[in-house]
Amino acid sequence: MGNRLSKIATRTGDAGMTGLGDGSRVEKDHLRICAMGDVDELNSEIGVLMTESIPEGIADEFKALFLQVQHDLFDLGGELCIPNYTLLKPEHVAQLDVWLEKYNATLPPLTEFILPGGTRAAAQAHVCRTVCRRAERSIVRLGWEEPLYDAPRQYVNRLSDLLFVLARVLNREAGGQDILWKHEKKETK
Repeated sequence: MGNRLSKIATRTGDAGMTGLGDGSRVEKDHLRICAMGDVDELNSEIGVLMTESIPEGIADEFKALFLQVQHDLFDLGGELCIPNYTLLKPEHVAQLDVWLEKYNATLPPLTEFILPGGTRAAAQAHVCRTVCRRAERSIVRLGWEEPLYDAPRQYVNRLSDLLFVLARVLNREAGGQDILWKHEKKETK
């Protein structure tokens, strides 16, 4: 097999079309391409998160977790790139459930909504969470139009929950706490 990545600028997309992994061509704003782009953006945002200062006690563990998620997201992009192809398995979703249960068990229960913020790493985890929710919406929208396997939708749904929990863990491990939303309750007349 030759080096597929040796020529980056092919100019084949100049007219607004792009190629899928199966050789077919679609518009660059096709639902499938939008979903792939949102997943790619999420992967990039997680890359940014990995460059942030992560508390020493969890740094190695979190960086390994984030690296595994990046590999999974790359597989998800591959799955989206080739219609009727599957790369993500139920085991990938199950791993997110394991992490979600593990890290959520270390946190106090929430009594109020929280605001994104705290440390830079926690704030970036919240950015990742919101991009993940957009990727989820794109995948769901694509699934209404074309058949998709369940794992991609389930994976991003669970990943956004995990990112929320990890943001909270990042704040606590750095010696901070959740930033609670202070809703001013207005009296009704």
